[in-house]
Amino acid sequence: MPEKQKVVKKDSLLARPPVVVVLGHVDHGKTSILDYIRQTKVVAKESGGITQHIGAYQVTTAQNKLITFIDTPGHEAFSAMRSRGAKVADIAVLVVAADEGIKPQTKEAISHIKNSGLPFMVALNKIDKPGIDVQRVKQELAENEVFVESYGGDIPAVEVSAKTGQGIDDLLDMILLLAEMAELRYDPNLPAQGVVIESNMDANKGATATLLVKNGELKVKDIISCESTFGIIKNMTDWQRKNIVTAPASMAVQALGLNDVPFVGEEWQAQPNLEIAKEIAAKKRVIEEVKRRASEFISPTADQKVLNVILKADAIGTLEAVSDALGAINQEKVLIRILESAAGDINEGDIKLAGSANASIFGFKIKVQKQFESIAQREGVAVGIFNIIYELIQAVRESMANLLEPVIEKKVMGKLEVLASFKETGVKKVIGGKVLEGKIIRGLKVDILRDGEYQGEGKLTQLQHNKQDVSEVTKDKECGLLVESEASIQPKDVLEIYEEHKKKQEI
Repeated sequence: MPEKQKVVKKDSLLARPPVVVVLGHVDHGKTSILDYIRQTKVVAKESGGITQHIGAYQVTTAQNKLITFIDTPGHEAFSAMRSRGAKVADIAVLVVAADEGIKPQTKEAISHIKNSGLPFMVALNKIDKPGIDVQRVKQELAENEVFVESYGGDIPAVEVSAKTGQGIDDLLDMILLLAEMAELRYDPNLPAQGVVIESNMDANKGATATLLVKNGELKVKDIISCESTFGIIKNMTDWQRKNIVTAPASMAVQALGLNDVPFVGEEWQAQPNLEIAKEIAAKKRVIEEVKRRASEFISPTADQKVLNVILKADAIGTLEAVSDALGAINQEKVLIRILESAAGDINEGDIKLAGSANASIFGFKIKVQKQFESIAQREGVAVGIFNIIYELIQAVRESMANLLEPVIEKKVMGKLEVLASFKETGVKKVIGGKVLEGKIIRGLKVDILRDGEYQGEGKLTQLQHNKQDVSEVTKDKECGLLVESEASIQPKDVLEIYEEHKKKQEI
């Protein structure tokens, strides 16, 4: 069993930096804001700034205080961690573009934040653009139950520009104020514990994981257990690739030494010895594998289509975020079957599997070597590479929609009342009538109505007005028609002449 947690004494608690997640609609400036902060506030810029992606980094504010930012691929990843019960962040920042206002992903982000119970603030970005209406955006926020301070509520809102840097210091100050109100503390004497926020298999280093420390202090040579693996910390580097031996609470480090790649959102704890760590991981792994089992065993109905998918991403964390986002797509008409889901670049094996299974490959933040592109083209395998989850999801929706038969929409062009039936030879009916509405056009299809009841359909193959062949006849004019139909046509019947348009179904 793991070592019992020591009793926490108030005088042993130390303040820790807030852990912040930034959420919002695609293209509203989440990345731009983080990029500006990175470029201007990263500790020891002279050392080269951030040189690797580990899923988190720390910045120093004007008050010489630290803030940890979780650099997730979007609210999908944040939601994936939260759904596992892992408390990752302390504070959320909701980014809303001042020139566009609330968008679909903004609403999703608001829902994620509220479900998490996190204190949060609003960053009104792109404030430098001309003609913006901040009050309109605040009204839209209120309509989505986000009441900012200047609009009668208690949610802080800061106007910023990721382009000029306006308001960025105010944003950081507000984060620190929220952190102060939350009284964030940790006990350095407790065994370290935290959450996995990123992971992947490195060809040279083996299993690597970004570990966010939530309590205690993680040290090199510490033994830890996750929910699916365990190991001894052999090496730790911070977000600037500096080797470190101790990581205090709220710091994220890339760690080597785990026996396998853990999943994003797994909680980890330091253990007194390797045997206990191994035992705990073995017990939890059984539950973990059942929980993580892929949903390939789908049973489509006769009316449902199936889209076979192979997912590849730069890391396990982003892979899970994509998988969770795909699971949220409405699959009433088309089911998604994930044949393979793995971190790493697309290889020949992926393409061969896709070719044999009639699957599409979707990659996130990865590359495809030219020789594999050629193989994919030769095998007729569709490969899409994306850097934004939202765009990948839209591409999957498009592929799902392509499997569905188009919807036939009728557009009534005109109506005609039958005045006389002159001749009937098999399916060919020669009739006379008067145009009631719109216009009658030769070559279009016809619905035959009698007392408002549908009798059958046909096709208008010939049309005459004043004994002259014409292509169309307009309202209130009389004309002669040749209609081909299995149904009978009688005087006083109404013919609806319509165009058919094929419309692609949407998912």
